[in-house]
Amino acid sequence: MSPKTPASTPTGHALVTGASSGIGAAIAREYARRGVPLILTARRTERLQALAEELGKQVDVVVLAADLADPGAPAALHAEIASRGLHVAHLVNNAGYGVPGRFLSADWKTHADSLQVMLTGVCELTHRFLPAMEAAGYGRIINVASLAGLVPASAGHTLYGATKAFLIRFSECLAMETRDKGVHVCALCPGFTYTEFHDVNGMRERVSKLPKLLWLDADSVARLGLDAVERGRTRYVTGRANRVIAGISKYLPDGLARSLVASRSKEFRDSD
Repeated sequence: MSPKTPASTPTGHALVTGASSGIGAAIAREYARRGVPLILTARRTERLQALAEELGKQVDVVVLAADLADPGAPAALHAEIASRGLHVAHLVNNAGYGVPGRFLSADWKTHADSLQVMLTGVCELTHRFLPAMEAAGYGRIINVASLAGLVPASAGHTLYGATKAFLIRFSECLAMETRDKGVHVCALCPGFTYTEFHDVNGMRERVSKLPKLLWLDADSVARLGLDAVERGRTRYVTGRANRVIAGISKYLPDGLARSLVASRSKEFRDSD
């Protein structure tokens, strides 16, 4: 922990999951730039420590390595944070990944782990940290969803779009429940973002051929997301091109929209 700031502030710490790289690391940097102390969690301890050393020059940083595919991880994180006397005022549920290929190309354990990280774990962390936010009369929750949750499904990465669609609806419902309690909830819906996400799922070469106007850098996504939740936005799609795509998907007839996505899905989805 850095000695630069106290262990807690009137607004508390920001807990960022999946903070070791990509959008998670960018969100951590943006919070640090705004002077909010951090609790960073992910599986890769070395990367978390390197980020903590970087951001510890600006704010207090706590590193708690955890694998959110473990069903016991959310409760353990909550207990550890409570034992340190820290208050989470900002919760960023960012951890996530896509399982490439057809639904049956991966075993059930692989799918179950992804659902634990991106769906069950998100709900449990929110359920555990929300009461203290409501009691304090202040809280911010960002659930990192995706444009994929707003457009028609495509073959491949079968559970990814489905879980992101769930996160969007979950965030919208929760926002209405907490609006009069000082807690803002936002589903952040980035489109294609320059991170290592597509390296991990093996799609980097394919998606790199997509038009550059569809892409944003992770720092921009982070800044826009934090601004959106502060403004009380319950859903925010980053990038003008992505907002156009989301709007077209909403108003086109279902059959036509699905056909359009299916005709282009090989460019961004592995369906083998």
